[in-house]
Amino acid sequence: MAEPGVRAPEAAADRRWRLRHLPVLLIASVLLGAVAALVGGVVGGGDAALGAAAGVAVTAASYTLTTVVLAWADAVNPQLVLPFGLGLYAAKFTLLGVVMVAVASTGWDGLLPLCLGIAAGVAVWTGVHIWWLTRVHRRGVAG
Repeated sequence: MAEPGVRAPEAAADRRWRLRHLPVLLIASVLLGAVAALVGGVVGGGDAALGAAAGVAVTAASYTLTTVVLAWADAVNPQLVLPFGLGLYAAKFTLLGVVMVAVASTGWDGLLPLCLGIAAGVAVWTGVHIWWLTRVHRRGVAG
């Protein structure tokens, strides 16, 4: 099943359409990670720089995993998207919760910057994805 606006024969001919946005999102995440590390380092030192950059990396890794798994599931059989998506969502949030509790129990000074990095990563990834869908992808579909 093709995404809205994409005709099925065109989607079948272009097997990469499901991942075409990923490089732009990863570049935005790398740039954000560098800025987060710089701001964290200036404001809170080395632990804050590491925490902020790690938070962005956690978000980028999580969203990349979701994108790749769902693209694979959709390519194999569109009916697999929902069960794989829900299963991956549950697994990722369980793992994130366990990791956050473990990190919080250490008293590490980078915990708050880690959380802020995760939040910034979500905001930037979502914003860039919306931009890509409304500006870049729309031109490709209409043209």
